[in-house]
Amino acid sequence: MSEMESVAALMDSTSSKIQQLQEAFAELESQSAFCMNFKWKQLEDHFRGLEQSLKKKFDELKEQEKEFQETVAKSEQMLEQREAAVVAKELTSLERLQEKREAALAMIFSKSRLSLPVPSINPMNKALDNLGVKWPKPASEESVHLQVDNAAVRPRSELVALCEEMNVNGLHKFISDNRKNLAAIREEIPSALKKTSHPYGLVLDSLEDFYSGDNLVLDGKKDGDLLGVRRTCLMLMESLGQLHSNDITCSSLERHMLTTNIIERAKTIAFKWKSKLDNLDIDASNGNCLEAHAFLQLLATFGISAEFNEDDLCKLLPYVSRRRQTPELCRLLGLSQKMPGVIEVLVESGRPIDAINLAYVFELTEQFEPVHLLKAYLRDVKKMSHARNVKTSPGAQVHLSF
Repeated sequence: MSEMESVAALMDSTSSKIQQLQEAFAELESQSAFCMNFKWKQLEDHFRGLEQSLKKKFDELKEQEKEFQETVAKSEQMLEQREAAVVAKELTSLERLQEKREAALAMIFSKSRLSLPVPSINPMNKALDNLGVKWPKPASEESVHLQVDNAAVRPRSELVALCEEMNVNGLHKFISDNRKNLAAIREEIPSALKKTSHPYGLVLDSLEDFYSGDNLVLDGKKDGDLLGVRRTCLMLMESLGQLHSNDITCSSLERHMLTTNIIERAKTIAFKWKSKLDNLDIDASNGNCLEAHAFLQLLATFGISAEFNEDDLCKLLPYVSRRRQTPELCRLLGLSQKMPGVIEVLVESGRPIDAINLAYVFELTEQFEPVHLLKAYLRDVKKMSHARNVKTSPGAQVHLSF
């Protein structure tokens, strides 16, 4: 029997209890040796008044409970409808993401073919000659590189001059002053870095003010200037990594080679940055922590990830799970085999979208089925919502006793 039914039964028995009390009062009055100062009518009026008051409050409570149950039913129905809609939208988004990923890979492969020499001997040459068709002559290696260089973005002269002069402060100011053209500048920086004799040294020098003064990790989000400096540092490291991966000629590799001194300087910076990341709040970062991203990019750009424990690096990945560069960083840092554990952490943290994105990128959708993850997440949200509604129920806050 529910609490409301128990209360209703007690309310129904009120009249019989008043009748019993009247009989007891009459017996007491007949046997009493002294005269009472009040009559039964007074007591009855008092109890009847209490009875009516309680019944009125009880009826109001029943009406509130009924309205609450109707509201809960409507909410559950809406949640079910939204659950179906969200699952459908997420599946559509995941399909689009997969299409974009495949398109990006196709573009990368097509660009990589530009740097490959065309075979000088083709098995179809003889047959084509017999048909009177001239097979095009293969382009020389120099002409291929010339085409690639011509296709590269030409950096503006001010940017080139700052890089050639190793002017770190001027470079920061130039990028800050041209924030509106940041997309174009981002494309120009790799070419501009090629013009300097020490690109790695230039980028390391630019990191000096990343943690200026005694600022804490998250202060960059409150200080606009500091945030701009950190974004510039990250962009320069990414551009340097791009320059290193795109360099294919021996002379370029020699000119941009990492020296022992550069590597040691990078290690020193990395250890300092790592100590500042130990107190990061995963919930506060929401998968978009610039400071953690910059640290991981530093390791990838300068090839010093071996100085740190892989498990410690994996603990930082949930802090950057929403950043588009994260999958490539994981590959550069050699953490691809650790991704199942990272995805599991994201699932347990209630971030299924981040988990599904990484599962798609690293082809782990069989182990982490997207639809299953989304449905489980929506069920948990529904349970938490229902629990909050129950706590605020009017019936849960009223206690009657007799």
